[in-house]
Amino acid sequence: MATAESAYLSDATPANAVEAQRHTALVRVTHWINALSFFGLVISGFAILIAHPRFYWGETGGIGTPYLFEFPLPYMKGGPSGWGRNLHFLVAWICVANGLVYALSGFVTRHFRRHLLTANPTYDPLQRRTYTALIFGLLPFLIWTGFAMSPAITASAPAVVTLLGGQQSARTLHLFAAVAIIVFFGGHIVMVYLAGFKRRFLAMVIGHEGTDKEHV
Repeated sequence: MATAESAYLSDATPANAVEAQRHTALVRVTHWINALSFFGLVISGFAILIAHPRFYWGETGGIGTPYLFEFPLPYMKGGPSGWGRNLHFLVAWICVANGLVYALSGFVTRHFRRHLLTANPTYDPLQRRTYTALIFGLLPFLIWTGFAMSPAITASAPAVVTLLGGQQSARTLHLFAAVAIIVFFGGHIVMVYLAGFKRRFLAMVIGHEGTDKEHV
């Protein structure tokens, strides 16, 4: 989403203007909404996980049925899954809406074409491939598997879940996608630190990197 460093500035923007405003207000707002949503989803997701830390494949699964794997967590039948599911559902829709705003603006401003799909000084090839896979692959897949666990959605569009092999398959794939995004988030934080945490943090808060230069 907006975790990618980006600045919706025209190609003709002078270098000093790019330094003065590294990120636009839209990018900064969607970035921080996305960051807060991430923590909300991780916390609520963990609450759901400890209520039933076993994962299955197919349409059904439960206590007494074969499972693919389980986490060595205290088995809390029922547990905090009630508020966890409610929070997860709420934050997920906030994240989806925020992502749509970011994606639409990226297409309208040609940010994706200029910064992710073609060579440019903003990102190296590995960064471009990683962000492209995240924005157009991993995040949509996470949303798809989440929708596949919703009875209201699957009742009106059964293909959402049948293409994944069933609701329990969707739950297992949803976990794998979530873990991949958590790994990406950890790598993102490490790269921000290595690039100069203070400068990068200021750029995403006030739009520019300030005058103090960090050397790591």
